[in-house]
Amino acid sequence: MQTLQTPPKKYSEALTTDKAASIAAWLTEHKAADLVCLDLAGKCAFTDCLLVVTASSVRHAQSLADGINALCTEHNFEYLRMEGYQTGQWILVDLNDIVINIFQPSVRDMYKLESLWQMPQRPSPEHSTAAKSE
Repeated sequence: MQTLQTPPKKYSEALTTDKAASIAAWLTEHKAADLVCLDLAGKCAFTDCLLVVTASSVRHAQSLADGINALCTEHNFEYLRMEGYQTGQWILVDLNDIVINIFQPSVRDMYKLESLWQMPQRPSPEHSTAAKSE
């Protein structure tokens, strides 16, 4: 009697947090600046983790994107696509459960992507009563 075997997984089964930590360490080692890692698990439908970094030049941004591609190949991480590579102002690397945004400083300042995912601050009771009395 022949037993059925499930085929091996095509991509690494590493946890998103472990993959994000590995990628973040690699980016830091390769001089990506102002790294921000946002945990979006359960908060959005398109990804579980968002990494945002700043590159010092277009060539640096392209080099970081190329390095992420090589890192994914080396560790067998799922790699879906890359956008914005030619201009190098904002390169998006989509790994399915992790999305990496590599910005030039002026473009990052303009879009303020991290602020889109921050929870709004609720005013304190003292603040709201003071505003009503004015």
